[in-house]
Amino acid sequence: MKITKWISTSNESPWSEEKIVLSNNVQHKLEVVGEDQIIEGLGGCFNEIGWDALLKLPEEKIDEAMMALFSKEGCHFNFCRLPIGASDYALEWYDLSPVEEDYEMEHFTIDRDYKYLIPYVKRALEINPNIKFFSSPWSPPVWMKYPKAYNHGTVRQESDVLRAYANYFVKYVQAYEAEGIHVEQIHIQNEPMSDQKFPSCIWTGEEFRVFIKDYIGPAFREHGIKSKIWLGTINGPETDYRSPITRYDQYANLVLSDAEAYPFVEGVSYQWAGKYAIQQTRESWPEMKYMQSENECGDGKNTWTYAKYIFELTNHYFRNGVNYFIYWNMVLPLNGKSTWGWEQNTMINVNAETKDIVYNHEFYLMKHYTHFVKQAAKRLKTIGAFTSNATAFMNPDGEIVIVVGNLFDHKREFTFEYKGETVSIQLKKDSIHTICLR
Repeated sequence: MKITKWISTSNESPWSEEKIVLSNNVQHKLEVVGEDQIIEGLGGCFNEIGWDALLKLPEEKIDEAMMALFSKEGCHFNFCRLPIGASDYALEWYDLSPVEEDYEMEHFTIDRDYKYLIPYVKRALEINPNIKFFSSPWSPPVWMKYPKAYNHGTVRQESDVLRAYANYFVKYVQAYEAEGIHVEQIHIQNEPMSDQKFPSCIWTGEEFRVFIKDYIGPAFREHGIKSKIWLGTINGPETDYRSPITRYDQYANLVLSDAEAYPFVEGVSYQWAGKYAIQQTRESWPEMKYMQSENECGDGKNTWTYAKYIFELTNHYFRNGVNYFIYWNMVLPLNGKSTWGWEQNTMINVNAETKDIVYNHEFYLMKHYTHFVKQAAKRLKTIGAFTSNATAFMNPDGEIVIVVGNLFDHKREFTFEYKGETVSIQLKKDSIHTICLR
């Protein structure tokens, strides 16, 4: 077993190729003890503000940013998220059913998406035609809600409204399919536990259960929709006193325990405070697929400290069985400001004044995984002192990829052991590494 590639990133030196120097000082081991979940997708989210920012650049800079995200030489994202209607990083509120009480969806339209989302997606597909997609709404059309507001409220629990909303999803999948964009998965609601000032909607687990078994599941079956239904994207349980119900048993466990709802659900997606429930859910329902559907977003400062926090979260989700890991905003303007008034981190910032792009720490962090970990890789189960700061994978061709962090303020010896063979190296202080072995 030999090291074939070793890339490191620190605050001062991103994406540096390390000279392969082995160490004889075996101290802290990461030992493989088995295999776990298959990695099915790694990627980010397409949002209007990102494409609007890119359009302020010259063509060659747009190409550079898109190649950095989607080419084999860059992050090579292969599974990405699309909003259905306005997300909190849309340029303004909109939905796809603009006519009130349109129960038959006769006026359903994706016309707005032709300006921002669809060109963004098609540009990515030119670079990597194998990208797959999942979609989720931040809010249903306002006429389906009580009260009629995009930024809070609930879905009206009336059969004609729920049937229309199921048809809304059917029309969405069909419209995108007609554009050559196949939506692999539908996740029913973004962050159903939070009543936000941006597009949002509260759902209880009981409402999810009824909608899946009586409405969207049968509608997809009737219309031959091949997109899989996911329970998500769940942002709890959490300590949030705005939320009416946050216990695990009243969301994932309630839905999956229902014999009629269960057959329609392929997986469960968690983000934000959902990190507290994923272990519980996977232990109870190991046959399900799992996703981290949105990394925590930061404050727009894009610091090295926050990148290390995201690294720790990434390890947490992989160790707890996710098959997919999705970054949030891939591209934003310099301050990362939302239409609804706050700033968030991003992989790439666009400087509209200098007509240039800035690669942030979280760009390199994601690339440490996505550039090397191939689709259908298996996560390797590990034990040892580095387990909380490392994730190991085996690609389909047998290559081993380890993403490991030394977050101490001093150098640290690292030893990897697989089937009785060991490799030892020294990791520089406060750094993240990808090590490839054969």
